Amino acid sequence: MDTTYFGRCFGVMILFDSISQQVLSVNEVKYETNALYVDAVCKIKEKGMAIQSITCDGRKGLMQMFPEIPVQLCQCHQVKTVNCYLPRKPKTIAAQELREVVLALKSSNRLHFEDALTCRFEKYKSFLNERTVHAETGKSHYTHKKLRSAYNSLKRNMGYLFTFEQFPELGIPKTSNMLEGCFGDMKQKLRCHQGMKRIIRLGLLKIISLKNGLNST
Repeated sequence: MDTTYFGRCFGVMILFDSISQQVLSVNEVKYETNALYVDAVCKIKEKGMAIQSITCDGRKGLMQMFPEIPVQLCQCHQVKTVNCYLPRKPKTIAAQELREVVLALKSSNRLHFEDALTCRFEKYKSFLNERTVHAETGKSHYTHKKLRSAYNSLKRNMGYLFTFEQFPELGIPKTSNMLEGCFGDMKQKLRCHQGMKRIIRLGLLKIISLKNGLNST
């Protein structure tokens, strides 16, 4: 499940079934919130559908909203999150090595990935804990805040990055790439309809889903 935007205040939240390749829910949203995701999931369950697992992005608190369902954090989203903290060509050796580890995430298993991350953290622990003192206020702060944030994001989300390994019988997708492809197709077909009203655009999005062989509700 994920949300994409067609402008600042017109977003579409979609829940997609990776097994049947069908769109289960299409809803217009102004802002992406955890409550809206919970509501969409509840409505699907009320229809009698069994939800075996959820693959989603790393919105704060979202994965904890479904304690009874195995939740997989999209590994592509995790890589993007780390890339927000690290430049493409990091200047420090510590950042360079972390970037190498993260770029190998999608081809790693939990054991190897967690070991590599722990090894780098221990290796550069002193570097990560360096502090800089402000000359005027006398207060200190971490010198490499963005690098620490990248590490903390990975450590915080580790329990959700390899859920697919814990439940191999479910065939849980480790990314939401199938849904990203659906978003891309929708945006391409809507480019020539920029001036239409929101309600019409939402209807067109559902029609596009049907034409792609996807059932939307």
